Amino acid sequence: MSNKKKSKPIPTTQNMQGDSPWPKRWAMIAGVAVVLGLIAVVVFSQPEKSGVPEGTETQAVGERAHVDGELHEDGDVPAGGAHNEVWQNCGFYGEEIESEHAVHSLEHGAVWISYDPSLPSAQVNVLRGFVSPNEKVLVSPIPGQPALVTVTAWGQQLELESADDARLGQFVNEFSGASSAPEPGGRCTGGIGHPQF
Repeated sequence: MSNKKKSKPIPTTQNMQGDSPWPKRWAMIAGVAVVLGLIAVVVFSQPEKSGVPEGTETQAVGERAHVDGELHEDGDVPAGGAHNEVWQNCGFYGEEIESEHAVHSLEHGAVWISYDPSLPSAQVNVLRGFVSPNEKVLVSPIPGQPALVTVTAWGQQLELESADDARLGQFVNEFSGASSAPEPGGRCTGGIGHPQF
């Protein structure tokens, strides 16, 4: 008769009650799915177009004189010419601004996105997305303008029927701070107006 005790088997992760390999498997599956999703985004996403977008019209602009008073009719979206000596601060405005100040911002290389007040709020939110503190973008409503959305740079203009039109972003990329403006190094802050952001 031996006094030696039989040793009990040491439990392993495979034979411990309630321990399952599935959490690790699910984590691996999720990781693979994320990687495949990122690859799909890179492969199937279209690069942002560059250059002057189709439909952009060159506008004849007059002399760049500083003048006082109103120069433009209601509903007009000027693309340059005479303007007020004080520029409009870039940013988003929910109320109409004076075009004479906006034109001075265009002279400094800003892009002005104007919209008809009837534009649905979801579309207005899209326009808000083009505004950031480091960009020369001005957004404001203009009652009675010919198109729902008009995007304007000095001497250039594009009319659109939707804020989702890819040409809007293409225009902003092409003309915001562009050397085609008379004073592209001019400021878009320190002028007139208090944008919402």
